[in-house]
Amino acid sequence: MWVLQVTVYIVECADGSYYTGLTKQDVEARIWEHNAGVYKGYTFKRRPVRLVFMKVYDRIDEGIAHERQIKGWNRKKKQALIQ
Repeated sequence: MWVLQVTVYIVECADGSYYTGLTKQDVEARIWEHNAGVYKGYTFKRRPVRLVFMKVYDRIDEGIAHERQIKGWNRKKKQALIQ
């Protein structure tokens, strides 16, 4: 069993799309990285991003499982979670 606190988060991008991620660091620092363009991933050309959902897990395996689950969902289901 892995024990490490992680946060699963969803950001809304400038183009209206959603990005789901997982971080071990403070979520606000991670959002700053997205907006600063630190990494050239999905959000790089879709900045700025805005945090719309987050959930903290005490076990990294649970966080990873939830992130994968959300990434498989359609937009409508993600919007229901955000609500």
